[in-house]
Amino acid sequence: LALRCRDAEQTRWFYEDVLGLTLAAALSLENSPGTEKKRPFLHLFLELGDGNYIAFFDEPEHARPEQFKIKDSFDIHIAFETENIESMLAWKDKISAAGDFIFGPIDHDFVESVYFFDPNGYALEITHKTAKHDAVLLEEKSNASKATKVFIDFIINSCLFN
Repeated sequence: LALRCRDAEQTRWFYEDVLGLTLAAALSLENSPGTEKKRPFLHLFLELGDGNYIAFFDEPEHARPEQFKIKDSFDIHIAFETENIESMLAWKDKISAAGDFIFGPIDHDFVESVYFFDPNGYALEITHKTAKHDAVLLEEKSNASKATKVFIDFIINSCLFN
């Protein structure tokens, strides 16, 4: 996952110092990749516990304030899983102590989650599986194709008659 950031140091602080990810690289580049077009930017790579990365581009000359407004969680939403409710609540306390607004827990039946935003306006979630997790997902998997068809039919019918 690669996203734009408002300020590389603020983003590094949040993801490394608050969330505990490891800063794996910070590349300062002068040209747009694959071209000779001058477009200076800093590219941060923050390592997740499984060896994957979240990357951020800090490009001050092309960043606009509206790019950093709070994002709807349906548009951009990053979830981190923790092992249990106690761990999730400890994360909630740590994030709150860093000055970020965090709300929840919200019980989704198969998981419980807390929600907050990073310094760039991206929605983040810390979640843990409930005891019902596997059973709920197994049941939902068996209904997934039917639910998708019902939803698509509803959308088509709503558009045709409105």
